[in-house]
Amino acid sequence: MIILDTGATRALADGHKTLNLLAGNMARTPGDLLRIPALCLVQAESEDEGAARRVLAFSSVVVDDLTTVAAVTVGTMVRDGYGGSDRCHALYCALPRAEFTGMSILLTDREDAYPPGVVTVDIDSPGMLGFH
Repeated sequence: MIILDTGATRALADGHKTLNLLAGNMARTPGDLLRIPALCLVQAESEDEGAARRVLAFSSVVVDDLTTVAAVTVGTMVRDGYGGSDRCHALYCALPRAEFTGMSILLTDREDAYPPGVVTVDIDSPGMLGFH
């Protein structure tokens, strides 16, 4: 599962070349989706009017809802100092879940904002799409 945090969501909305290529490639592969945590989408839209509309125009983008369990867990993470609600929702989405097999990858513009053990990839890293 590939997750975009607030920074990656804003970058996609602003036309980030590599993220746009990724979204386009994933649209052509059945079952491949980019997941944006709902609170990251809220934060991106609050910072940039129209960002939500621009990212949701990609057929490969879906929103990861804030369920009851997610809300409680995200609230606990915020209280425990893991960051703001958007960052904690991205972190929650990156945790192992029964409905997704394999490892989650969190795309971000701030790798250092997440604790060790979370697989993060900087959206501006040269190898993000396998190119060096």
